[in-house]
Amino acid sequence: MQSRFKAAFLIIMMATLPLGLAAAEGPKSGEQLVGKAFITVDQMLNHPKYGDAIRARMKDAKAVFVAPQILKGGFFLGGEGGKGMLLARAENGEWSYPAFYYFGAASFGLQFGAQTSELFMIIQTGKGLTAIMENNFKLGGDLSAAIGLIGEGVETSTTTNMKADIIVYSIAKGAFIGASIEGAVIVPDEGLNTSYYAEGATSKGIVLDGKYQNQQADELRTVLTKF
Repeated sequence: MQSRFKAAFLIIMMATLPLGLAAAEGPKSGEQLVGKAFITVDQMLNHPKYGDAIRARMKDAKAVFVAPQILKGGFFLGGEGGKGMLLARAENGEWSYPAFYYFGAASFGLQFGAQTSELFMIIQTGKGLTAIMENNFKLGGDLSAAIGLIGEGVETSTTTNMKADIIVYSIAKGAFIGASIEGAVIVPDEGLNTSYYAEGATSKGIVLDGKYQNQQADELRTVLTKF
């Protein structure tokens, strides 16, 4: 029931986006999404100003969530959303294969504009990873979040506590003026998991149990293993 409610929320949220923004081309397949995620991770880890800090945080990361294209816009009622992926690090230091998710959030208030951004979340605690795996994720709610300033994509509603469950970095393109996002949800993309791996592939089976593999994601996993 909770997952269906969150999925419905995402649909409503995406409907608030300007038509031109919502229609923008984004990754259509798992292969395209993984390819773009590799570029996002590479940009983050090698960012001229924040790369060193990001790499230092990665040393203790339990998992990462990467969304290479988040679309955001609104007129009084705003929203942002896109597709991303979760990878977790095992005790031996190896990274899991990616499980695919929808990311979405809504905001209210005086706001106008449109924006695309790339999102990179460093999940520092088991609590943060469990929240995503159990479909109980709410940024700025039960989970504490800190922000890394890259571009214009940072929400001011998060805390500056760098011991937070999750640290969020965002590279933004475009401009958006308005209210901060109070919460966000992440919901498994079961269809994309199935098409990328095999029938019956679940987020738990991919990320925690290691039951499914796709060599196309090995380049992404390798770049994460360096840290």
